[in-house]
Amino acid sequence: PGPGRCAHFVLRKRRFCRMIPAPGRRFCGEHGHEEEQNDRKRIPCPLDPKHTVYEDQLQKHLKKCNSREKPKPVYFVQDINAGLKDVAEIPAKQVPLSSLSIEELQNLIIKLKKASNGLELHLKEQILSHQALQEALNDPKNGESAFKHLKQQASILGNMEKLHLLGPGRCFVEFGAGRGKLSHWVDIALENVESVQFLLVERATTRFKVDGKHKRRDSVFERLQVDIQHLCLNKVPILEKKRLPVVGIGKHLCGAATDLALRCLVESYTITCCDGEDEEPAPKRCRAAQTEVAPHKSAGNESTTEDHKPVAGIVIALCCHHKCDWTHYVGREFFKAVGLGPVEFHYFQRMSSWATCGMRETTSKASPSEDSEDQTNDTEEHEQTLSRTESGSDTLQGILSVEERKEIGCLCKRLIDHGRIEYLQQQGYKAALQYYTESAVSLENVLLTAVPNPSLIPEPTI
Repeated sequence: PGPGRCAHFVLRKRRFCRMIPAPGRRFCGEHGHEEEQNDRKRIPCPLDPKHTVYEDQLQKHLKKCNSREKPKPVYFVQDINAGLKDVAEIPAKQVPLSSLSIEELQNLIIKLKKASNGLELHLKEQILSHQALQEALNDPKNGESAFKHLKQQASILGNMEKLHLLGPGRCFVEFGAGRGKLSHWVDIALENVESVQFLLVERATTRFKVDGKHKRRDSVFERLQVDIQHLCLNKVPILEKKRLPVVGIGKHLCGAATDLALRCLVESYTITCCDGEDEEPAPKRCRAAQTEVAPHKSAGNESTTEDHKPVAGIVIALCCHHKCDWTHYVGREFFKAVGLGPVEFHYFQRMSSWATCGMRETTSKASPSEDSEDQTNDTEEHEQTLSRTESGSDTLQGILSVEERKEIGCLCKRLIDHGRIEYLQQQGYKAALQYYTESAVSLENVLLTAVPNPSLIPEPTI
């Protein structure tokens, strides 16, 4: 073993244990029984069998084991943003695209084109930048990957500035924050602005966070380790105390996470969260509450209503439509209005991957990490490589060209996104989609923005 390391040889890994034993010991706590001359028995921990514990110390260990269920934070409200709770409407398991006949596939494409008829499919290109990132963009030390991310972050900040969302007295909530790079650049952009709060929402622990770089006294960074599905912003202490207007942001927020974030912002933030986990959000009352206060009032003005101030804005870079879920999708009413349901949604969300990966086969080098919403490395485009079975290549062979598949994939993405736009409009927001960067920088290059619609603010009661 190496100096100061455990003397236990791990047969499975063909090396010595790398843990550090206590002073004067040859073995670490996990393998300490090897040097003890007694009959004490070690058993697998019932919370996590990957480690063992002395049987006579089991109860003591269970109270401090790192795998024990930890107390829920105050802002945790079970399934508050989950959406659909009617089990009868949740679709059963669907067959893969490869199992569809040619006629079934053609019928799906016909339905897709009919539902998309009349929608705005040609998005406006709004590729902007921001002064806060100019130095980093011009730094030759940054590689190609870093440069691409910087261009995207610069455009997101440019779009936020155009919507007048970069101001004082705001709380910026970054969903799927990962390392917190987007909040970092927003903080740099607001260098001379007072009273700025950042909430970084991430369900998993994250390495290489940039939170420590924020030394300004005027801005406060706080991480919320919780799934967006269970996040009640009303119960976050800083928002409960200061009642700040919120700006929701996100860079490449995967699939269903976008829908959960939208519902978290425009529904659960403006209702009174109770201790009961079964309380349903009240969308109708919520709409009125959100528009009671003008969106650009400063944080110093106290609200005269019981509800919080409205969400000041939403800026989210979309991605991974193939990970959307009918249960959480906010545009279900739109789908129903155009004659579609959970079955069509299932196939359209799978077909949406054709827009970015076409018919490429999975190679042995393909990464298996596509099921995770939290990408902690630099590969944020989340581009997919699907197997022949998943992409339905046998059925499509000779029917659709690569360009036609790409066009259908884009159509599926726009249809799903339009449901989100209509949802936001019904909630009292002006919402839009635009290309915020070139496809050469990221194939997932669509930005969803929304601000409160002034025309829907009710007249004050005299």
